[in-house]
Amino acid sequence: MSTDTTPDNPAQRRVEAILAEVTGTGAETGIQVAAWLDGEVVVDAWAGAADVAEGRPMGPDTLIPAWSTGKGVAAALVAVLVDQGRLEYEAPVARYWPRFDAEGKGRVTLGQLLAHTAGLPQLPADVTPERLLDLPTMADWLAGQRPRWEPGSALGYHAWTYGVLLAEILHRATGRTCDQLLREELAGPLGIGDDLLFHVPEELAPRMATSYDGGWAARLRRMPADAPFFDCAPRGVLPVAELANRADFRRTALPANGIMTARGVARMYAALACDGELDGVRLISPATLRAATTGRASGADRMLGTSWTMGHGFVVGDSGAKPVRSPGGFGHSGSGGNTACADPAHRFSFAVVKNRMTVAGLDARLFGEVRAALGITND
Repeated sequence: MSTDTTPDNPAQRRVEAILAEVTGTGAETGIQVAAWLDGEVVVDAWAGAADVAEGRPMGPDTLIPAWSTGKGVAAALVAVLVDQGRLEYEAPVARYWPRFDAEGKGRVTLGQLLAHTAGLPQLPADVTPERLLDLPTMADWLAGQRPRWEPGSALGYHAWTYGVLLAEILHRATGRTCDQLLREELAGPLGIGDDLLFHVPEELAPRMATSYDGGWAARLRRMPADAPFFDCAPRGVLPVAELANRADFRRTALPANGIMTARGVARMYAALACDGELDGVRLISPATLRAATTGRASGADRMLGTSWTMGHGFVVGDSGAKPVRSPGGFGHSGSGGNTACADPAHRFSFAVVKNRMTVAGLDARLFGEVRAALGITND
């Protein structure tokens, strides 16, 4: 689909063709793709359905659950607050939250939590959505837990606890909730306050897409019963379409997840790709941006079984066979094939968000096709 302001270039045309293909075959339901280069929009495309039963088409402003893509948004928000002097990466979490100083956690830092090295990935094995979404109670439970490993010594994905703990820390450190901070300190200044969210306010609910399963749930459920992944994402709260469509899930501001448009998150990463400034709005200093996006922990992840490099909440680089980030880039992907990232070497940002949860692959295809059409190499 196009508008009068749609970019006219080979990258835009290639993306439009791919989106027509995947929605036409039913491989995808609804999808948005956006990209920026050197402070300008170069791709803005969407196709398919936001809700099949209602016959509601996907639009550029349709809000889509993008799961852990929101962890990168949360990382950017924390970086803004670090730049303002409200938070410090090396500060003990207990400085902001005294109750956290229990069971050997007194020296756990905010940076360790963001880098998934704090040793607190686990949730109760029998956790339900209702218990997870009771964030104060869940945060209090985590405050009473002993780390599973010496904090800082190992990498292990904090799938849900990243958001539970961060929401509590942000509230205690600033007196504002994570959704208020996101709108006031990051999304609002960039003009995307209604396009980059940790939860869905009532007035924006009509813009929400319905989520659909496209094989993602089966992939998770085929994992061995004793897989460590189920410690950080127990079966009762797996990131699947059924959970995304729950009204209580959508209402809860949990910064382990994000609800967004591709336009919104690509614009955020465009600012980060351009040294922290876009259209005259400076979000963050270059020095703090470097600190946020420099690798802090690398190696095999105890929860996921894969290897990666984490900065302060951003995944740094991509060594996978089908990369969705450049070697010098950073960002975060989410369940079901969502992703968003920045490549500061080329002042480039990219995002794909979609409402059919499939095994990842299309995101890498689109990332590669856009960069090739723009003449950007992976160096």
